[in-house]
Amino acid sequence: MGDDGGAHAMVSSSVIAEVPAARAAAERYGREVRFDFLDDKAVHGMLFHRWEDNRKWRGRGCLAGVLLAVFGFGAWPFWDLVASQKPRPFQIAFIVLDVLIVFGLIIGLYLWRRPSLKDPSLRNVRIRARRYREIAVIARRGGADIPAAYPYYGMYASSRRFFPDAPELPGPEEEQPA
Repeated sequence: MGDDGGAHAMVSSSVIAEVPAARAAAERYGREVRFDFLDDKAVHGMLFHRWEDNRKWRGRGCLAGVLLAVFGFGAWPFWDLVASQKPRPFQIAFIVLDVLIVFGLIIGLYLWRRPSLKDPSLRNVRIRARRYREIAVIARRGGADIPAAYPYYGMYASSRRFFPDAPELPGPEEEQPA
């Protein structure tokens, strides 16, 4: 599944391995993050965890965006239509209250998301997904037949550091009951 909600075929590692620069990048990045980017099963598991992480936070991010839009950008029409006609103390109270609400939402969103951003296992998944995307771009530029949006996920800016001691997340088939 991609960020767009559609089901997409996974590109085989043999397609990536056909491009020498992509193969070299896969081996170099693989040593860096202790992952075999040329193993289809391992890549499938990594993409599964990346998708699950993204799915979990997509709705929450949308909710936070709507609230920030209402209290951030919605303050302007309210000011123009209502608050500008009120006395100065009301205007000051409105501005202070709106700023407190917006900053409270931003801080609340950060605190809500912080455990996920601090989890070393999830951060390892994110950096691996980021590296895999870089490998796919190298392969595509090298002539491999890889769709433009592959692997269909955005980049993670919060995934700069690899944690070698973090436990590995179980594969997708290991999580399902027997």
